[in-house]
Order: sequence, then structure tokens, then C-alpha cells
Amino acid sequence: MKEASVRVVEKTAEGTPIVYYVSGEGNSECVVFLHAAFADHTQFNPQVDALSEKYCVIVPDLIGHGRSQNVQKGDNIDKMADYIKTILDRENVRKAHLAGVSLGAVVAQDFANKYPERLKSIACFGGYDINHFDAKEQKKNSKGQAGMMLKALFSIKWFAESNKKISAYTEQAQQDFYEMNIRFPKKSFMFLGGLNKLVNKRRTAPRAYGLLIGCGEHDIAAAQPISRRWHESEPDSKLKIFEGAGHLVNMDVPDTFNEVITQFIEENK
Repeated sequence: MKEASVRVVEKTAEGTPIVYYVSGEGNSECVVFLHAAFADHTQFNPQVDALSEKYCVIVPDLIGHGRSQNVQKGDNIDKMADYIKTILDRENVRKAHLAGVSLGAVVAQDFANKYPERLKSIACFGGYDINHFDAKEQKKNSKGQAGMMLKALFSIKWFAESNKKISAYTEQAQQDFYEMNIRFPKKSFMFLGGLNKLVNKRRTAPRAYGLLIGCGEHDIAAAQPISRRWHESEPDSKLKIFEGAGHLVNMDVPDTFNEVITQFIEENK
């Protein structure tokens, strides 16, 4: 993944293990991008370049990923929503747009469950409704994750080679994702153990903010049905199926993704 071409400032959220990056400081609208598992903030370099002239763009490294490694006892992915609130408080952002891909979509929804008053919109790509996740799908998902983790315990390169093929569709996105995966520390798998604490633990309250649901046409077979069912259960939501993209839609088709997310932000300012 090439470096962002615009000025990006690295910061640390005081009292948390989270390192985050900001561009476009001073712009009135703020969007927080949350990356997939085994990646880092550079997953959103195409969005930083395209959107930071108009918006304040914040891209954290999720706990255990990238430079967010200074963890304390008890730190886990289930605290990430609180860490995002800390970031928004530090940046004096009252309400933000959150956009997450895969794991980032789960974290975005957890934030929405806990801090709905801090949101203007959320956009979830390659994700599922964490408040109404079918038990069979959850079991299947957990089994698939366990298999990938087992590969990683043997060899991060083996894991990264397999993961890129099921996550990204284009050759460039596959290569960029592979390079992120091989940087992921094995010890950080423990911080993903709290994911089950976020699923089917709350009821979805009426949303006073916009919701966009999206996935790639070449994602796993279950992705589109899951996205469509979620969209149908929330009539005020919007649905986007990205042509020419796999699971990592923002990397496979960055220009289309940027157009979609920009339009969504403008509709929910």
C-alpha cells in the first residue's frame, strides 16, 4: 500500500493503547474509518487522499493492530468503542460519521449501541447486524475464523497468503492486504477474543442517524443475503453492492467507494 500523499498527523489517545492518524484537521465534518482484522490504518490511504481536503479524516489502528500495541491488562476489542469516544473527545468532535469494513463494521455498530448521540451516520461494509446475528451464521463464522487463526499460528505468511485471496478481489488489493497481514503480531490474536461480547447483546434502538450497508459482489456467498436481510429489517437504511469488489470494498474499488461514502456523508450532515 503506497503512503498517503496528504499530510497525516500521528496521535495517541491518552489513557488508551490506541494510536490514530488525522488529516484534514479543521474541516467541519468528521469521518472515522475503521479497518478490517489483521490490517491497519493504511487500509484507508485511498480515502485519506481523496476525502481529507473536504473532511476531517481519522483512521485509528484498532487494538493489537498497527501501532496500537501498548496494551494493559484487560484491554480488548470490546473496549474499542470507548477508545473511539476518547479520540472524538480529544479532537473536539461532537458528532462523527463512522465507516467500518469487516471487523471495523462490528466496532462501528458497537459504538452506535453505546454512543448513538455522537453519530451522524454509520456505514458498514462486509459486515452483519451484530444485534440480530443468526446463531447458525455466527457458529459458521466462528469456525471459519478459528481455521484462519490456526494457519496463522503455524505461519503468518501462510495465513496472509490464504487471507488475501478470500478478502480482496483485485491483484493490487490482494498484495496490499497481504503486506498488512504479515505485519500482524501473533500475540494480538488474544485481543480479538472479546468479539463475542459485542454480538446479540443489545436491541437496536431507533436510529437518529443514517445507516449504509454494503458488500462486494465477489464477497463470500453469504455476504449479499446477509446484507439484504439487514437492509430489509431497517427500511430507512441504504444498501450498496459494489461491482468488481470482494470483501475489502474500499481497497478493491476505491474510486467507487469514495463516491459512495462522500454522497452518504453529504446526505447526513
